[in-house]
Amino acid sequence: MQRYLDYNATSPVIEQSLTAFIEAASTASGNPSSLHWAGRAARKHLDDARENLARYLNVESGSVVFTSGGTEANNMAIHGWLSKQEPGKIVVSAIEHPSVLQPLESWAKKPGWEVVHVRPNRDGVIDVEKFCSYIDADTRLVSLMLVNNETGTIQPVEEVVTHCRNSGVATLIDAVQALGKLPIDLSKLEADFVSFSAHKIGGPKGVGSLIVRRGLKLEALLQGGGQERKRRSGTENVTGATGFSAALGVLDFDRCSVVRDGFEERLEAALPEVVFFSREAKRVGNTSMFSMPGLDGETLLMQLDLAGFAVASGSACSSGKRDASHVLLAMGVSDQESRSSIRVSFGPEHSLEDVDALVLALVSIRSRLKIMAGAA
Repeated sequence: MQRYLDYNATSPVIEQSLTAFIEAASTASGNPSSLHWAGRAARKHLDDARENLARYLNVESGSVVFTSGGTEANNMAIHGWLSKQEPGKIVVSAIEHPSVLQPLESWAKKPGWEVVHVRPNRDGVIDVEKFCSYIDADTRLVSLMLVNNETGTIQPVEEVVTHCRNSGVATLIDAVQALGKLPIDLSKLEADFVSFSAHKIGGPKGVGSLIVRRGLKLEALLQGGGQERKRRSGTENVTGATGFSAALGVLDFDRCSVVRDGFEERLEAALPEVVFFSREAKRVGNTSMFSMPGLDGETLLMQLDLAGFAVASGSACSSGKRDASHVLLAMGVSDQESRSSIRVSFGPEHSLEDVDALVLALVSIRSRLKIMAGAA
């Protein structure tokens, strides 16, 4: 039996989203910028999707910019905002998604720009006082994710945004992993830019959104059409936006904490040497990241794959080079322990029966690998 336990990477497309996607593709095939009946039909689907997302997040519909996903949304906010600013400082947590950290690397290389990376505590949570101490009159942008994609930790974005608002500093909140797992009311948060992605909540891949606070101007990354109020040129992804809208609020992640906690308790009982990360921190309920001392994370992932379990390794592989998790390293975890890490992210359909099967597989794999290591 195969079990998909990698919801933080992506969630399976849910029926409601797929149905809406197909219906839009079938009945609204026109270009939403066209004035004829086919264009108007497509425009209605797009407008309805925008209004629905705005209601869900409690913002004005004019603040919603549809993008190709969270990565583009983060890049749009970073490059679009900083391009209009005088050189200065950018303050960012060291545990942000690469779609935030890598664009900021390019700004760090520009004359007059400085990027300050603030590390979290051992539990993977940013200390508000420490973080805000780096914010001053020269700061042009502050970026802090709401939920970390690896550990599931919930970051104190409300306090940071309040400090920045009082200081007149723009904020980018990556809320991709928070959507559907935490209540989100952007009228109360009052961040300047907030990014989302549809495929984390059962929507289609390739569509997301950047919420831009009213009155803020961005330098458009994509030019040549003037769509999305001149903030993102290109024919809009009507079917994707419709599928995104239909997925809002459908998946219920609330009961995942019972499954996740049961998994951690049972795995710890079976393998006392296991190390859980951010276990004492406030986390979203579906995420568990842990290390099996002495085992390589990639090897463990492959063995779990063969056993029918889809999980994620804490190590990122790129061009054949394995890198330790930058999140765990920022938390002070050793390179070796980081490379043996595994992330399990549950979905609403999972139960304690799935937990028992996963724990049994981990125990079996651990025993088998120890025997192989001894024979070697």
